[in-house]
Amino acid sequence: MTRLRQDVVILACAISAGIHAALAPDHFHEATGAGLGFVVATVLLAALAVAVTFWPDHLHAPKLAALVFAGLIVSYGLAITTGVPVLHPDVEPVDGLALFTKAVEIAGLLASLSLLTSIERSSTWASQLLRARSLSH
Repeated sequence: MTRLRQDVVILACAISAGIHAALAPDHFHEATGAGLGFVVATVLLAALAVAVTFWPDHLHAPKLAALVFAGLIVSYGLAITTGVPVLHPDVEPVDGLALFTKAVEIAGLLASLSLLTSIERSSTWASQLLRARSLSH
């Protein structure tokens, strides 16, 4: 089950990174800040996909993935309601691709949070086992 959650996080990062990368040039035409935001999102998401792939048992990657997904979801919420100060001050209309991307990111966020709790539980279990072994010697 843990592997499935890791795969969901990796896939969500990859899909969202690809979409942000594809949309970055258009956002640069609107405003430099918006374009830079899309580039930063692309780089972070791609790096997180790699991190979760190669270091699946570390807590840092799922924590950062959850933080990035939550930030992207909140940012989009602001973009369609009030605009994002400095980066994208104009209110953006809701569109299908954005909604699809947010659905993918919500799945990634939920999988990241679930992965965190499973890693923390297994880490706690392993440390208790090691402590018990050291006390028995």
